[in-house]
Amino acid sequence: MKISKQARREAKQLFRSCVANGVLDEGRVRLAVKRVLEVKPRGYMPILNHFERLLRLEIERRTARVESAIALTPDIQAKIQEGLTKRHGQGLNFSFNQNPELIGGLRIKVGSDVYDSSIQSRLAALQAAF
Repeated sequence: MKISKQARREAKQLFRSCVANGVLDEGRVRLAVKRVLEVKPRGYMPILNHFERLLRLEIERRTARVESAIALTPDIQAKIQEGLTKRHGQGLNFSFNQNPELIGGLRIKVGSDVYDSSIQSRLAALQAAF
């Protein structure tokens, strides 16, 4: 469905009103959606669709997925969290997973940024070089 410039503008304005101190506030999001549904301005469905898209992108941007071949100790997890928080700012949601296919090393994905120091990726690069 095509969305008008006005609907995009209003969705962005709605999104900006839900961000407090650089972090998305879930309470504000719920309140904003509730108000839009109560008032039902012209073209409110495209506004809410675009608003939902903006929310999904922000949640993805603020999610850090850390994969390792073995389970990481709490000390190492804390160091990784500290480093990523310094680089990407406060408000990251972390998930630590095991992936034996990596063989060793780490693969970290924060939004669209990927930091891959796994042995699997090094072997793939070596194979591509031949």
